Amino acid sequence: MSMTMSQKILAKHAKMGVVRPGQLVMADLDLVLGNDITAPVAIKEFARFKVDKVFDKSKVVLVPDHFTPNKDIKAAEQCKRMREFASDYQIDNYFEVGRMGIEHALLPEQGLVNAGDLIIGADSHTCTYGALGAFSTGTGSTDMAAAMATGQLWFKVPQALRFNLTGSLGTWVSGKDLILHIIGLIGVDGALYKSMEFTGDGVASLSIDDRFTVCNMAIEAGAKNGIFPVDDVAKAYLASHCKREPVIYEPDADAEYEQTYEIDLASIRPTVAFPHLPENAKTIDEVGDIAIDQVVIGSCTNGRLSDLRIAAHILKGRTIAKGVRLIVFPATQQIYLEAMEEGLLKIFVEAGAVVSTPTCGPCLGGHMGILAAKERAVSTTNRNFVGRMGHVESEVYLASPAVAAASALAGKIANPELLEDN
Repeated sequence: MSMTMSQKILAKHAKMGVVRPGQLVMADLDLVLGNDITAPVAIKEFARFKVDKVFDKSKVVLVPDHFTPNKDIKAAEQCKRMREFASDYQIDNYFEVGRMGIEHALLPEQGLVNAGDLIIGADSHTCTYGALGAFSTGTGSTDMAAAMATGQLWFKVPQALRFNLTGSLGTWVSGKDLILHIIGLIGVDGALYKSMEFTGDGVASLSIDDRFTVCNMAIEAGAKNGIFPVDDVAKAYLASHCKREPVIYEPDADAEYEQTYEIDLASIRPTVAFPHLPENAKTIDEVGDIAIDQVVIGSCTNGRLSDLRIAAHILKGRTIAKGVRLIVFPATQQIYLEAMEEGLLKIFVEAGAVVSTPTCGPCLGGHMGILAAKERAVSTTNRNFVGRMGHVESEVYLASPAVAAASALAGKIANPELLEDN
């Protein structure tokens, strides 16, 4: 029987020749991830197993990134529990404040992700790593505990949706616009427990950061995972980050997909997701006049160096609108350092922004950017549910770094294409 990329990875890790959609398999894991919200729960469950070691101390990754630097006593206690567990069980990959970053940007940067890997994380956006040809997906904390103990986890083999990409994206259009367009097209449950597999000549035109963003938000369409082919772009990234040889899987020519979507990348416009669901997508031409109070540029979705460069290009020599707060948070310490060396942070500060240490805080309304009642934010993050970034009467509009930066200047949701001297 023919298989897709995702199905082949699951078959390999389950030590099976063939797997079929809907089949339950027990598979070996290459990486198990937890953060400061989910890992402490997993650690408590792990203790109940009465085992004296994790399955492989080099394959468990702990990243305190949601409420760090610690915002209160509870957050400090959560991180302390992680720190002690990492010490007690000699976890190789524990990333403390000062040498850390937002988990889904950090792991590929540190070379912990490879093509062909099977990765689980107690965080829904673990699907990010499909950009490098890995099968990666989010799980609960109890599953994480079992995985840390055994190195295995059960999976239901997903059916697949194929997104055939042609052409290339236009100026000021990015992977964020593409995935918002797709979610607007199929809905937040349009890929429920399915694999979103991206193919076609258009893939080659997407940067690796575009692909990270697209896969990161596959979960916002309900997908089990998102995955791209391992082409020259992916191979180049892996060669510069990962010491292991990539294991490349390609879909069979007659692989079965539940549905195929044809997408001309040239037709994608800058896109904004209106409250309170990522599927409420409108092109920038349909937005209208919407005043804003805050702009957030960063996160595991759009906090990479290329994102900061785009925002800095738009903001350079300009000042953000009066009454608007602009928060920029690079996704990792390395990105922060590179942005500083390139002068990007100076541009942000001179434009009137505040630059934060790497943290997930603003994205989930945790800290360092919480919205008050009736306030509106344009954010490069991945979710805009009711109360996502603060008060239940606040509103979050999801957008690309280009749209976010242009909006900070205009004081309302704005089209970066209309800025002069770009």
